Amino acid sequence: MQDEHNLEEKVLSQGAEMMLSQGLDEVEKIDINVQTDLFKILQGQADGVSFAGEGLVIQEDIRVQEIKLQTDNIDINPLTALFGQIELNQPVNATVRVVLTESDINRALASDLVRSKPQKFDLKVDEEIVSFEAKQIQVFLPGEGKMAFQGTVLLHEVGNTRQLSFTAIIRPRTHSQPIILESFSCNEGEGISLEIVVALMQKVKELVNLPYLQYEDTVFSVKKLEVEKDRMILLVQTKLKQIPSL
Repeated sequence: MQDEHNLEEKVLSQGAEMMLSQGLDEVEKIDINVQTDLFKILQGQADGVSFAGEGLVIQEDIRVQEIKLQTDNIDINPLTALFGQIELNQPVNATVRVVLTESDINRALASDLVRSKPQKFDLKVDEEIVSFEAKQIQVFLPGEGKMAFQGTVLLHEVGNTRQLSFTAIIRPRTHSQPIILESFSCNEGEGISLEIVVALMQKVKELVNLPYLQYEDTVFSVKKLEVEKDRMILLVQTKLKQIPSL
């Protein structure tokens, strides 16, 4: 009986791997394990799905060095599951561990997918609205838990728009300390006022402290972020409406 159970999982998992791989531009390694058996499949149930991948490239410019995902118990479409396509009947909780290299992050920031999203946000400074419009941002991961940013933005103030180039170094929030701005300097332009810097940091604090974030139909929360030399590790909890088909 155990052998039959393993065979069912293997056949279903291999079918899911094949379908997922077809949606990737590149992949170095991929492994999917659908934890179920034939009886549970016919009932539209599975104990969970685990997914691990390395060197995944999506839409040419979005690359992930490593990803590991594990879902809770799930309700699935039994007809599609038999053909290796996992369709959820109900949203499911999942834990995801993602590793991004410095190169992965900068490749994504320069991608058409990211650049097509709004690059402008507003700050309230002394009862007036000041807007930042990102033109170019580059991230460096030098180690020691630090993130460095170099970039160029357009600063839209009342009756005036000017270009500003900057360098900033931060330490992301941990369980024992809040997010820390270690340094900020203007490389080009007239600089910015202390009031704008304070408002900017307050905005960052608000975003970091949000209970959850949403991208399209997926709600997620970053539970842990570790920064090492040349790579970033994120532990994310999310509620999936569908297992990603990429």
